[in-house]
Amino acid sequence: MPVLPGAEPYRHEGGEVGVLLCHGFTGSPQSMRPWAEYLAERGLTVALPLLPGHGTRWEDMAITSWQDWYAEVERELRGLLERCAKVFVFGLSMGGTLTLRLAAKHGDAISGMVVVNPGNKLHGLAPYALPVLRHFVPTTKGVANDIAKEGSHELGYDRVPLHSAYNLRNLYRVVDAELPQVTQPLVVLHSPRDHVVSPADSARILSRVSSTDVREILLEQSYHVATLDHDADRIFEESYAFIGRLAPSVGKEGTATGG
Repeated sequence: MPVLPGAEPYRHEGGEVGVLLCHGFTGSPQSMRPWAEYLAERGLTVALPLLPGHGTRWEDMAITSWQDWYAEVERELRGLLERCAKVFVFGLSMGGTLTLRLAAKHGDAISGMVVVNPGNKLHGLAPYALPVLRHFVPTTKGVANDIAKEGSHELGYDRVPLHSAYNLRNLYRVVDAELPQVTQPLVVLHSPRDHVVSPADSARILSRVSSTDVREILLEQSYHVATLDHDADRIFEESYAFIGRLAPSVGKEGTATGG
């Protein structure tokens, strides 16, 4: 299936500092594109992949697994590590979950992470029903487009395949167990008024990682897709300052001219 207009992956070859950006569950690079372009304009090397099964139609997602999604971001990470002296990983929602798994698996190869409304657990009865229900009910209502800002829109599926929700549940469980292996500098930005991911997920992540350089920032004006919401500029600026603190060469080489 052709990729939906706006959902294409994005890459920019910049300087010796690279950033991998990971989009969320049923979403696409569109939700992260302004963030990626902000970093590219400041001379960074940027990779924003499209996760398998995303950006086309929900039927394509239903036949992929969380291992497929993780393999894609890990492949992009390895490419950045070959080209860059320092690499950071940023993620939104499930992209934040994938970010934390990369950190747990790759250790000091990753210089730092920024996660926005990261997912950690499916709450309520859903995780208990999914193993059986997914064989009888193909989809449920979508979770895309939880944005407070009028006129802003997330390009994502309007249905969630239950097979994919089951995969998400399993990913969350795997990564939760791996959180103590996360030691790198970490910024967690989360929205108190998030209608997709519970704020309890960020609290759980903060309580379980082993990182000592940790900062928590509340996004008071935004819902779940904060990268397209009222707090987007703050996310971009805070993340760039975070990189600049850990990679002081950033900002001294001029800005990018191409995309």
